[in-house]
Amino acid sequence: MKKINTLITVIFLSSCLFSIEKTDIAIIPMPTTIVKGDGFFSFNQDTKIYLSSNMTGLKVSSKFLCELFGQSSGIELVETKIKPLKNYVGLIIDNNLDDNYYELSINNNRVVIRANSPQSIFWGIQSLRQILPAEIESPIPLCQTELKVPSVEITDFPQFNYRGLMLDVGRHFYPVDQIKKIIDLMALYKLNKFHWHLTDDQGWRIEIKKYPLLTEVGSWRKETVIGKYPVGTKERDRKYDCTPHYGFYTQDEIKDVINYAQERFITVIPEIEMPGHATAALAAYPEYGCTGGPYLVSSKFGVHNDVFCPKDTTFQFLEDVLTEVADLFPSEYIHIGGDECPKIRWKNCVHCQRLIEKEDLVDEKELQSYFIKRISRFLNNKGKSIIGWDEILEGGLAPGATVMSWRGTEGGITAAKSGHDVIMSPRQYCYFDYYQSKDKSEPFAIGGFVPVEKVYSYNPIPEELPVELSKHIIGVQANVWTEFIATFDKVQYMLLPRMLAISEVQWTAHEKKDYTNFLDRTKLHKKRLDIMGLNYANHIFM
Repeated sequence: MKKINTLITVIFLSSCLFSIEKTDIAIIPMPTTIVKGDGFFSFNQDTKIYLSSNMTGLKVSSKFLCELFGQSSGIELVETKIKPLKNYVGLIIDNNLDDNYYELSINNNRVVIRANSPQSIFWGIQSLRQILPAEIESPIPLCQTELKVPSVEITDFPQFNYRGLMLDVGRHFYPVDQIKKIIDLMALYKLNKFHWHLTDDQGWRIEIKKYPLLTEVGSWRKETVIGKYPVGTKERDRKYDCTPHYGFYTQDEIKDVINYAQERFITVIPEIEMPGHATAALAAYPEYGCTGGPYLVSSKFGVHNDVFCPKDTTFQFLEDVLTEVADLFPSEYIHIGGDECPKIRWKNCVHCQRLIEKEDLVDEKELQSYFIKRISRFLNNKGKSIIGWDEILEGGLAPGATVMSWRGTEGGITAAKSGHDVIMSPRQYCYFDYYQSKDKSEPFAIGGFVPVEKVYSYNPIPEELPVELSKHIIGVQANVWTEFIATFDKVQYMLLPRMLAISEVQWTAHEKKDYTNFLDRTKLHKKRLDIMGLNYANHIFM
């Protein structure tokens, strides 16, 4: 797409005239169509927000827009039920438009965002936000007179309905205010699914009222391993930081995060790992393992042999946990993990071997399928569907399960061919804990190499998948695993600017993407990220 003509915008900072750099219309992810007009619209103290409906979702979008202006420009936008003749922002519900589609129209007299749902209206607001000068993000109030945006006509809709980001808080814990910053960033770039990885071998991070030891015991570890060690490294050769790591979210805090995300039209999807990655839970309740313990919340990373034992008492425990989780989270999905579950404990467990014989299962892989299917049936009865990593394919998929394909694209292709929905998340493109540069000054990472250009190049629809089955590819997700990401500053660094690239993979049709054009637009976003106070890798901005 050709560059849009530039515009000089001027606002006042404190008592001094503050000159904003000339800016192109640089929206990320790239909209479906952009047609530049003549002139501009000027926001000022007389600008009103006209709502075509009193529906709650539309008022949520209006509130967001008011707060965006109020925190930075000092312009106090006011809602009105009567449509003004000019100088207004119209948020208009139009039931004749397609789902997930919005129109953003700016001329000299008004700004109009039109869609058939408040969610799509909100996405239009994010495009308007990115057209506004980057200073709109400033937490420091500006002494304003007016704020200008260029005339433009935009039509837009996403390629995928599921546009996800996963943050692992099991390995390292980040408090609620930092989780909200991630959600804010997701909203800006139109991601709509926050996958919250809440449990793992190194920590249990969600309060379960019926089982208080999950957080009293399972939410802290006595220390954390320093660096990576090859498989088979003897314990005496490992080094630890000798510093306890702990933290969990109360149910009230989780409700707060869910509500915060809902106001940004983002769904929070919890992950409760099973049957593997269970050491923190077993440290609290050892009776649900095959050996009976004792177990410790793990201070090292990797795959652990101790997993949940598929006893009736274990299933009752997990059902109790998932009942509280299902009651907390409105999401239609609950992620149950299902990955990296060693079978050695099951092979040597009398109960497991008897269960394999009783259920006429072939082996431990089918025992894992039995485990997942049983949990899936329980959650289906709660009105929920499961998502699992692609290992849940082993031994046979649970009916209605959605597969998250992480080891490559093969799992996703297999699942789609069997009629199951798929979220593509291959580590070769979507793992943001991997290195993003070969510069020797890069912070320590788990390994791999996923630079921005590689993320951007990803086409989530596999060429080998028949066209008629591509409907089963419902989305794309980026993952931030945090074994070696101990601080929130580093979370941001690993996430940015790759998040900008994945947002365009998720939203924009593959054939419309243009990496050179994308780089031009990201350079204009650098200032926005700076004003937002975010830490990011600087490679593509050099």
